[in-house]
Amino acid sequence: MNERKKRNWIRLIILIVIPLAVGMLSSFVTGDSMTMYKDYNQPPFSPPSLLFPIMWTILYILMGISAYLVTGPEVPARQKSAALTIFAVQLVVNFFWSLLFFKMGLVLISFFWIVMLWILVLIMILVFRRISKAAAWLQLPYIIWLTIAAYLNLGIFLLN
Repeated sequence: MNERKKRNWIRLIILIVIPLAVGMLSSFVTGDSMTMYKDYNQPPFSPPSLLFPIMWTILYILMGISAYLVTGPEVPARQKSAALTIFAVQLVVNFFWSLLFFKMGLVLISFFWIVMLWILVLIMILVFRRISKAAAWLQLPYIIWLTIAAYLNLGIFLLN
């Protein structure tokens, strides 16, 4: 394997590991607090709890692949910087939603937080699209899942 391909693989792995690590850290920090989700009155069409870690793992991997696609050596530094900045900001906001909702039980605040996250992800998709349409498309499941999560968040607030 030549040096360039090796660097690309390393960059891809790092960019996948970063969101996965954020997700794992979030899960670790919230710990047993996630079990309280089952105790809430759920809105209609609530997915089973088992689906959440599976979906988030897939979404974090897709985030990493998208970040890889927008950070190649051919991408101008200014575009790369904008893409990585919005990627990092939405990842931090994503991390804190779990703390607000699960750990602190701030259901209404976490709803507004997830709306902010949804907006940031939309901006990320638009920024990514300027560089790589594939990177933008890979984030479509993320924004759909956030829409579902926002619905669940608001439903839990209204029903409890």
